[in-house]
Amino acid sequence: QPHAAVVRLEGLVMPGAEIDADQMIESLQSAFYADLSTGVVLQINSPGGSPVQAERIYAELVRLKQEHPDKKLIAVIEDMGASAAYYIASAADEIVASRASLVGSIGVIINGFGAVDLIEKLGLERRLIVAGDNKAMLDPFSPRDQAQEAYMQRMVDQIHTQFIDAVKAGRGDRLADRADIFSGLVWNGEEARKLGLVDHIGSMEYTLREILGVEEQVDYSPQSDWFEVFSRQLG
Repeated sequence: QPHAAVVRLEGLVMPGAEIDADQMIESLQSAFYADLSTGVVLQINSPGGSPVQAERIYAELVRLKQEHPDKKLIAVIEDMGASAAYYIASAADEIVASRASLVGSIGVIINGFGAVDLIEKLGLERRLIVAGDNKAMLDPFSPRDQAQEAYMQRMVDQIHTQFIDAVKAGRGDRLADRADIFSGLVWNGEEARKLGLVDHIGSMEYTLREILGVEEQVDYSPQSDWFEVFSRQLG
C-alpha cells in the first residue's frame, strides 16, 4: 500500500555504530526508490557524533531529494536531535519535534586533558620519540604548545563553518537572525521552533496524519546485529 518510508536514526553517528553512513545511505536509497513510498521520515533520537558521517548522510539526502522531488522528507526529532544528528535533520524539507525534545548543539569539539604536573609529582619521566614536529600534537603528558593549539582551533573553526553552511542551506530564511543559534547551545523543541530550527511541534503520529496524509508506515532502517554493536562499544 502507499506508505511513509521510515528510517530510524538512533544512537551515535559513528563508523560502525548505530548510525553508520554506509548502512544509513543504503536504507535511505531503498526508502526513496520504493515505488509505493509517498514520503520519507527520519525518526531521530541521537546526541550526534562524527561530522564526516553526518556530512555523507546529509549530502546523500540532498541528492535523493533532487532525484525524487515528489517525495517529502520529514525529520522527526524525539528525545534528542543534536550536533551531528541535527546536521542530518537540517537536510529535511520540514522538521518536527516535541516540546521537550533537545535540539541544536551546532558546534564542534575536540577535548582532552593535561597531566604534566601530575606525572612530575608522581616522579614519572615522560619518554616520547616522534618523527615529525607535530606528530604528538595535544599529547596530554607534554606541555601545552600555543602554535599547535592555534592550528587545531583553526581546523575546528573550519569544520564549524561547514556545519553552519549546511544548516543555513537546509533551513534557509526560516532561521532567526541570532548568532547564538550556532554557538553550541541546545534548546527544547518549543524554543527551537521560535528560532526556526524546527517547523512543527508534534510527533510521528502527527507527521503521518497531518503532513504526509498516510496511515501506513514501513520501516526501512538498517537491521543491525545489536550484540555485535554492543560488543564493539564495550570493547
